[in-house]
Amino acid sequence: MEYITVFLIALGLSFDSFAVSVCSGLKLPKIVFWSAVKIAFFLAFFQAAMPVLGWLLGNTVKVYIVDFDHWIAFGLLAILGGKMIYEGFQKHVEDSSNPLHFWVLIGMSLATSIDAFAVGITFSFMAVHIILAALIIGAVTFIVSMTGILIGKKTGAHFGKKMEVVGGLILVGIGVKIMVEHLFFA
Repeated sequence: MEYITVFLIALGLSFDSFAVSVCSGLKLPKIVFWSAVKIAFFLAFFQAAMPVLGWLLGNTVKVYIVDFDHWIAFGLLAILGGKMIYEGFQKHVEDSSNPLHFWVLIGMSLATSIDAFAVGITFSFMAVHIILAALIIGAVTFIVSMTGILIGKKTGAHFGKKMEVVGGLILVGIGVKIMVEHLFFA
């Protein structure tokens, strides 16, 4: 898989974390650099680890589904992208949890990285260097999350929901690319 594709997947996956980061920026009374780093690190770590776990699972079942793996990759990315697009149009429900508390960080990180687990399964069907892909996903998520916290403090949550739609469109587009490549260029 080309690294530009991995980067685009990382960008698409990071928009969930971006939306959470924007909301975290809104909730924090004062932005302290290390608080932003803490939130971004948790989100990036989980976003990088989950594709590796998905890849491990996918590799254990790959021999049984090799004939239709492209359909699975397309389906997973289309469903994940569609879910992100749908959620991007939903009204945000404000909660009062502190984004710096350990268990809140774990919950936010798990919730935003489930999609990355499914992408990891997809990666197992392709020629992807999983450790490099995980590092790219983690780095992109960290940068996007730090940016999201700052934007949340400056502009509000409305921008974050729009970025979730963009992330969903990117994932759907990559799913279509995988399908088209397999059907017409394999």
